[in-house]
Amino acid sequence: MNGRDRVIRDEIHRDILVPASHATIIDTPEFQRLRSIQQLSTCEYVFPAATHNRFAHSLGAYHLAGELADHLNEVHPGLLSDDERELVQLAALLHDIGHPPYSHLLETPRVYATFASHESWGRRILESEHTAIGKAVREVLGTARLGRLFALMDGYGEHDGVPIPRFMKEIVSSQLDVDRMDYMIRDQANTGAQIGGFDSARVIRALRVGQDGRFFVKKWGLPAIEAYLVTRYHMYQQVYFHKVNMLTQAYLVNMLERAKHLAEEGALSLSSELEHMLLNTELQPEDYVLLNDAHVKVALPHWAVSSDTQLASYAKRLLSRKDYHKSLRIDHLTAEMVEIVSPRIKEALVEQGFDPEIDMIEATISKRGYLPYQGGIALEDGREVSEHSALIRSLVRPHEQCLIFVPEAIRDEMEKNVREWIKPSQSSLNQFD
Repeated sequence: MNGRDRVIRDEIHRDILVPASHATIIDTPEFQRLRSIQQLSTCEYVFPAATHNRFAHSLGAYHLAGELADHLNEVHPGLLSDDERELVQLAALLHDIGHPPYSHLLETPRVYATFASHESWGRRILESEHTAIGKAVREVLGTARLGRLFALMDGYGEHDGVPIPRFMKEIVSSQLDVDRMDYMIRDQANTGAQIGGFDSARVIRALRVGQDGRFFVKKWGLPAIEAYLVTRYHMYQQVYFHKVNMLTQAYLVNMLERAKHLAEEGALSLSSELEHMLLNTELQPEDYVLLNDAHVKVALPHWAVSSDTQLASYAKRLLSRKDYHKSLRIDHLTAEMVEIVSPRIKEALVEQGFDPEIDMIEATISKRGYLPYQGGIALEDGREVSEHSALIRSLVRPHEQCLIFVPEAIRDEMEKNVREWIKPSQSSLNQFD
């Protein structure tokens, strides 16, 4: 195979070493497309520097997978063969290859006429005979090892009768996988969120493989695990679930859903790329991989002057960051409460001359917390880390909150009304207000 080994300079991990064979995968149009897909979708409206992309994140996960594999071979000599080490690294490298524009945000049938998860699209892209990356991966691995790569990425315990050790799957997907480690460090660095952070190198050094084939953490590594889980908690609270981030995500999805509706009625012409996204019910991998964030962004100025009020309102707000809706400042609104008050808010909006289709926006924050009962993280005595740490136990509680956004001019009035309408539940709310 032609080419030279490569060193890629990364803002987080510094030098990332890439052998020539893996560079042929990275240099395909399908992988390079990840440069044009922002990691945090609309988060830049809150944190202006949060414009980093899935390309850098995928390289970071690839690097950490190699670091973790090397560490395991040091503490458990011969645990991973060179072939298995390569599979783990490539699984980490390719885990996001199927992401749509704006990452998870547009992964919804409200937008895509041919809807499938990013994992499903990733498989289709890699299996396709019409993609450069599919050809490159087959050349690097061969057919048999490619099947084992897919089995690893899917979390299977074996392939063709050959077991896949549990720890290999945990490197790629678990409570402590390299994907989470990289995106939390990278997202914190690019948003500027000051939340303490954690040391990925120390987390990796504390990991061992037990007799059951699963990871466990040395007891001295517990503070590093606590820092990791606290960082995750605060990133969700302060960054991913920031109210303006939730609002701009709603603007973007609502805008594309409206564009889809108008295009289906023949009332809006679309670029060929957006036609594929919004209208093509038989979208193929070779067309899916032509889509990136830019195709949505370039449409914004045109849609902002649309005669359709709804489409124009969303596009204008995303272009100018003016006239944003404001959230009702009522903590712990549940889905049941929203169901009760939603029709009344819409009636009140109509009475005051607003369009309820545009001027009431709902969003749900749903974070299940740390899940010890779904794999969890074990210490060397076999017990789950939450049994050792009161701090981690405090992170186990699920967190769900519904947000309602209305025009700023009537927010105070709507808050007062909503508090009255949900009065039977108000006693449980007062303690939080």
